Amino acid sequence: CYANMFYDCTALTQAPALPATTLTNGCYMQMFYGCTSLTQAPSLPATTLATWCYSYMFRGCTSLTQAPALPATTLADYCYQQMFLDCTSLTQAPALPATTLTAQCYHSMFRNCTSLTQAPALPATTLATGCYWSMFENCTSLTQAPALPATTLTDSCYRVMFRSCTS
Repeated sequence: CYANMFYDCTALTQAPALPATTLTNGCYMQMFYGCTSLTQAPSLPATTLATWCYSYMFRGCTSLTQAPALPATTLADYCYQQMFLDCTSLTQAPALPATTLTAQCYHSMFRNCTSLTQAPALPATTLATGCYWSMFENCTSLTQAPALPATTLTDSCYRVMFRSCTS
């Protein structure tokens, strides 16, 4: 319903309220993609996610410094994929409380977030195909990797998760 709504609105500085708690497939996908002047993300209270719902939502929002809280503990396939990709001013990541992951749910979520200095805790014990794929790739200010408590792994679950994290 709101996919691509503000795509490449480079002058947008403030986001509208997004009070929905139950999402549908692709509903906020790419909503603020390329909004380079957006400095603050809206609150995202949803706890029932859907496939692709937040994917690419803030991709390329280069002025965004803090991510919104993400309270959902039950994820959907691709739900956070590339959500903050290329958010080069992002210094803080949100807590990620889910313990059971889905296919590619965190794929490239913080990739190229070159100002991110600390990774969030990753408490998941049940992984899915590609769930952490490229999650922190090229996060050049990241100095410590989080604990990875999962003991049952799947195809590509940690694939290039920390590639080019030079710090």
